[in-house]
Amino acid sequence: MIDYAKVHFLGAAATVTGSKFLIEAFNKKILIDCGMFQGLKELRELNWNNLSVNVASIDIVLLTHGHLDHVGYLPKLLKQGFVGKIIGTAPTLAIAEIILKDSAKIHEEEAEKANKEKYSKHNPALPFYTLKDAEKTIRLFQVEIEDKWVSLSNQISYRFQFNGHIIGSTFIELDINGKRLVFSGDIGRNNDYLLDDPKKPEWADYLFIESTYGDKLHPKEDLEIILVSLIKDIINKKGNLIIPSFAVERLQTLMYILWKLYEKNKIPNIPIFVDSPMGNNVLQVFKRFPKWHKLSNADYNAMCNHVNIIQSYKETWETIDDKRSKIIIAGSGMVTGGRVLTYLQQFIDETSTTVLLVGYQAEGTRGRQLLEGTHEIKFFGKYYSVKASIKSIESLSAHADQNDLINWLSAIKNVPEKTFLIHGESSAANVFRIKLKDTFGWQVSCPKLNDVERLII
Repeated sequence: MIDYAKVHFLGAAATVTGSKFLIEAFNKKILIDCGMFQGLKELRELNWNNLSVNVASIDIVLLTHGHLDHVGYLPKLLKQGFVGKIIGTAPTLAIAEIILKDSAKIHEEEAEKANKEKYSKHNPALPFYTLKDAEKTIRLFQVEIEDKWVSLSNQISYRFQFNGHIIGSTFIELDINGKRLVFSGDIGRNNDYLLDDPKKPEWADYLFIESTYGDKLHPKEDLEIILVSLIKDIINKKGNLIIPSFAVERLQTLMYILWKLYEKNKIPNIPIFVDSPMGNNVLQVFKRFPKWHKLSNADYNAMCNHVNIIQSYKETWETIDDKRSKIIIAGSGMVTGGRVLTYLQQFIDETSTTVLLVGYQAEGTRGRQLLEGTHEIKFFGKYYSVKASIKSIESLSAHADQNDLINWLSAIKNVPEKTFLIHGESSAANVFRIKLKDTFGWQVSCPKLNDVERLII
């Protein structure tokens, strides 16, 4: 008798965000990641829909890492009846807790602001979920260590393996009846400033691999030269360098690089302000889990002491009123919300301002609009003229590029029975599909949202 597993592609299929993959096998239902859709309006609106499966019957959620597009839908999962365990590494759950609480707070604040200023078409505007919902979700968290096989049943076990994307991040190996399913999560890069190189899978009967940069190679930029040049330029213009930043990893990496540039006497002691409540909390995760990153305790303290960490909204406005040339690092990385909007509201219409984008900008985000040269940008219900200089650095991406992805796959000893490209826009996934076929001779498919695949196990 042939046994089958079913895989439901509930997110990150033909798009980058909303990672959710449900596996059904031997009376168990396992959800890999539970993320929010971001970017295009038609994607964001999917967040308000219930999942197309019986959520109450899901036994367990395994998290690859703590980013919003991998954990942000968890509170909605509970509202649909989920009562199982949510499992990840200790840093992943620490990051997920920070992100869920911060996200809930932002949802509540935005709903309140929209109702007060009456710029939402919904009356009343409701938060996507509340802080109470987030706290209820966090109570289901359970830590598991990396590189240890854990049994779910006689036929099913799983293992988390370090993959270097952000602190705590892993790929997940799921053994079902002797067949191995590998879910890449988001794969990091070799020679990272803060993290060790990703581990590589050695066997995969069924492979589910991200394709975010499946069609691209990160440019060979000299990051230090670019930053030094930008900093000198804003000092000459008596302006501000605003860096919208992801709170997890990117913000800490920027802090580290800027501190190192000052240590090497490559930049003057220009004021650096870090304005991200979530980013500040993530710094504490680095302190709590020193074995998960490369920073020594001395370097961590020196890096933190070199910058001004903003603790309140009052200090945000004091920073705006500070007439000195300065560097402002603020959330969020795709300019979708957060403190960076307050700075852009004040400075984006000034030619002396430079905005530096330092990560992936999903379709439909303000960051993508700025990257593509928009002349105006809308937030808080109003349009603002873009007169600032817009720059970008791709080499700071925490995602593997096409060469990195091929390298990550190079240790696999067998030929996977099926390979699925996930977590990528359709164009990137299709280019990567052809590359994998040409490189390894594998048969590769690009599933679409809500596709269901049967796997022989």
